[in-house]
Amino acid sequence: MDKHKSGFVAVIGRPNVGKSTLINTLIGQKIAIMSDKPQTTRNRILCILTQPDAQIVFLDTPGIHKPKHKLGEYMVKSAEGTLKEVDAIFFVVDATEKMGPGEYYILERLQATKRPVILVVNKLDLIEKETVLPIISHYTEKYQFAGVVPISAKAETNLDGLLDEVKKYLPEGPQYYPEDMVTDQPERLIVAELIREKVLHLTRDEVPHAIAVETDEMTTRDNDDVYIRATIFVERDSQKGIVIGAKGAMLREIGELARKDIEVLLGSKVFLDLWVKVKKDWRNRTGILHNLGFGGKDNA
Repeated sequence: MDKHKSGFVAVIGRPNVGKSTLINTLIGQKIAIMSDKPQTTRNRILCILTQPDAQIVFLDTPGIHKPKHKLGEYMVKSAEGTLKEVDAIFFVVDATEKMGPGEYYILERLQATKRPVILVVNKLDLIEKETVLPIISHYTEKYQFAGVVPISAKAETNLDGLLDEVKKYLPEGPQYYPEDMVTDQPERLIVAELIREKVLHLTRDEVPHAIAVETDEMTTRDNDDVYIRATIFVERDSQKGIVIGAKGAMLREIGELARKDIEVLLGSKVFLDLWVKVKKDWRNRTGILHNLGFGGKDNA
């Protein structure tokens, strides 16, 4: 039996070439944070695909674009750093678009990576079959790709072939993430922290640090708004009353302030659904602490 593979794959390409659709289709569900806006904070895990023989962690590399300012230069450097650390790279291109300056720029950046790059020619469903080979040869003249896989993310064409191709370049290794985990936890943790910060700020000394927040759900709706449901945990009924406030006024204010920060973080419109629950003496109960992400968990 073949040994289990696990590794990291960067997904790069110009905006709107279908990277999000590809990732969502591979995972089989829509992942919360899918934005082509440059991310200024960190390289984000887009999603985790777990199969019996392999676990593939897909990374977004925002910032592979011609920098227009200092921040842009920093992001490009950071993205290029990521390209050197992954096991393989998907360079996704749109079969319906001519190769342009954006693609040439990415190919220049790839020269320095020394990582296997798989050319993913997407939107096969929108072109005539005989035009595929000229498109491929146009790209392969410019760069020595480890593999070339034409696909349609939307029509789910040849995605198994793409995964088989990338698995050739992944090292043997265990699963890094639980089987049911499909996106990165840090995004959820930051959202929870932003909410907690507002609770502590607005309730001041009335609710001491007896507050924990858990992000229960984070999904992108069809209109690209992000729906977030989160629970604020307190230790006593009296604290619950303070956090909710008269006629829910305090909770509304917490939600309003947190939502603004979360929208900046995610670059999307956010619908924030907040709940308050009492968990008696939660700070002294290991099981609850574990569930809330304190101790015993490695969030790297």
